[in-house]
Amino acid sequence: MLYDFISLADLEAGDIYDLLELAGSLKKMQRESRVYHPLEGQSAVLVFEKPSLRTRVSFEVGMFQLGGQAIVLDQVHHRLGERESIADMARNLERWVDGVVVRTYSHEAIVELAEHASVPVINALTDKQHPCQVIADAQALSEHKGDFEGLKVVFAGDGNNVCASWMHFAARIPIHFVLACPEGYEASPEVLAFAQANAPGKVEVTHDLKAALAGADAVYTDVWASMGQEAEQADRARAFEPYQINAEAMALAKPNAVFMHCLPAKRGSEVTDEVIDGPQSIVYDQAENRLHSQKAIMVSLMERREDGLTAKRSHRGDVPQPAGRDEPRSGTNITA
Repeated sequence: MLYDFISLADLEAGDIYDLLELAGSLKKMQRESRVYHPLEGQSAVLVFEKPSLRTRVSFEVGMFQLGGQAIVLDQVHHRLGERESIADMARNLERWVDGVVVRTYSHEAIVELAEHASVPVINALTDKQHPCQVIADAQALSEHKGDFEGLKVVFAGDGNNVCASWMHFAARIPIHFVLACPEGYEASPEVLAFAQANAPGKVEVTHDLKAALAGADAVYTDVWASMGQEAEQADRARAFEPYQINAEAMALAKPNAVFMHCLPAKRGSEVTDEVIDGPQSIVYDQAENRLHSQKAIMVSLMERREDGLTAKRSHRGDVPQPAGRDEPRSGTNITA
C-alpha cells in the first residue's frame, strides 16, 4: 500500500506497473478530451525550494485536470526547517490540504515531512532522488520500446539524483542499466548496492562510455553540474567532456536507440544539438509525460475511498496525530 511517493525503492514492481498503466490511461483520456475529476474538491500544496518549469507546470495543470486545486508555496528564500520545524509545518499543512508536493534540496527533509504529515507527500525532486522524473521517463520509454525486459539503458554522466532513481527502478524492473561516468562521480555506494542486490536484470557502473553504449536501447544524459554545484562547474566540465552524447556516441548504440534527457539541457555540453533535436530524441515525450505520470501518482495517493479517507489518512487515523504521538510508518524510505 502506497502512503507517500518518496523513493522508487519503496515501491514493488507491481506498484510501478500500476502507475504506468494508470498514467497511460490518463494520457489517453486527456487526448480524447474526456473529463475525469477524481480529486474534485481537493487541494495540494506545491512547496518549491528550487526553480522549476516542468515540475511546477505539470503538477499545477495536473491538479486542475483532476478537478482539484494546486497552491504554490515559494520556499526559495526560506529552506524547510529554517522558519519553523518540519514537523510543525507538516501538522499545519495536513489540516488544510489533501496532499503535499515538495521540490527541495535535502532528501532527509522530505522524509521527515512525510513521517509527520497524515496526508500524502510526493517527492518532486531532492538532491538524492527524482522518482517523478523516472516514472515519466519509463512511460516514454515503454511507449517507444514496449516491454522493459532486457532493454539496455545507458546513463552517461553524473551518478546524480536522476541516476539514483533509475537504479531504484532497475532494482524492481528487469532492465540492463549501466552508468558510464568519470572516476569519482559514481552513484552513492548505498544506492548501487541496493540496486545490484535487488535487480531482476542487471545494474553496472563503468568508466568506458564506448563499451557501455554497445547494444544500448536508450542513451540518457543529464547536466554535468546540477543546482548547487555551480562552483564545481569548470572541474566537472573537464571531467565529463569525454562523456558528451554526440552523433558519434549515438552511433555506438543500436540503430533504433532513443536519446533521453530530463531537461533542462546545456546544449553543447552533455549533448549536442544534432542529437537532442534529432530523430532519435524523445526528450519532449518525457517532458509531456511528467503531466500524466504525476497525475497517476496523485490519483493513486489522494483519491478518496468510500469512507472519504485516503489510504494514508486511514492508516494514520482521520484526526492528525498530536506532537510526539506519530505512529511509525509501515515502510522505510531509502535515504541513500
